[in-house]
Amino acid sequence: MIRKLLKILGVILVLLIVGFACLYFVYNEKLPEGQSGPEADALAQKMLNSLNYETYQQTRFLEWSFQGGAHKYKWDKQKAMVEVKWDNYLVQLDLISTKSSLVFKDKERLNENESASIIADALDYFNNDSFWLVAPYKVFDNGTERSIVPLEDGLSGLLVTYASGGSTPGDSYLWVLQPNGFPKSYKMWVKIIPIGGIEATWDDWAIMESGAYLPKTHKLGPLELSMGDVRGYNR
Repeated sequence: MIRKLLKILGVILVLLIVGFACLYFVYNEKLPEGQSGPEADALAQKMLNSLNYETYQQTRFLEWSFQGGAHKYKWDKQKAMVEVKWDNYLVQLDLISTKSSLVFKDKERLNENESASIIADALDYFNNDSFWLVAPYKVFDNGTERSIVPLEDGLSGLLVTYASGGSTPGDSYLWVLQPNGFPKSYKMWVKIIPIGGIEATWDDWAIMESGAYLPKTHKLGPLELSMGDVRGYNR
């Protein structure tokens, strides 16, 4: 009986490996080489202008959720503080001094030793989940490298590499833009996805109370990522 079970598990494992190898062969794309310099920076600025970047900059509060609503956020950009909620945890995350963050479990405040790993989790969640909300506004962040990549339709794509900072430095994103610079999608070369060039849409936008553009959903093939009840406001 055990031998038969092991044989079945072995067959399943082989099928999974073969299936992944096929997917990798069909869908994996090499990270393209782009041309850095003033033209790349100008294209990045064109994207920001199309999104009315100044309005986003002046928006104080952002609210959204991720992971099917499992992670909930309220970000006070002015104070660099984020309220992060998941499971039975609430973290008042200080983005300037993370050690000053406060952690509550079932509404009871945890001590410093108990809080350390939870704060680290909250920061990782925020870094990932906020990127899906505000990635277009981060193309000039410290540690970014920008370059222009020619696309098949004759337009130029904007390749942004995050050489430092965040939870996964080295990740790269190739923005596909409309002729006016407004983002449509990006292709990803990221550590958490072994297949390079997976495309995610950025074409489902809403205008917030503050006037800022923020996305409501993204699609990765058959999958849809909801940003929950997205808000951007100043009061």
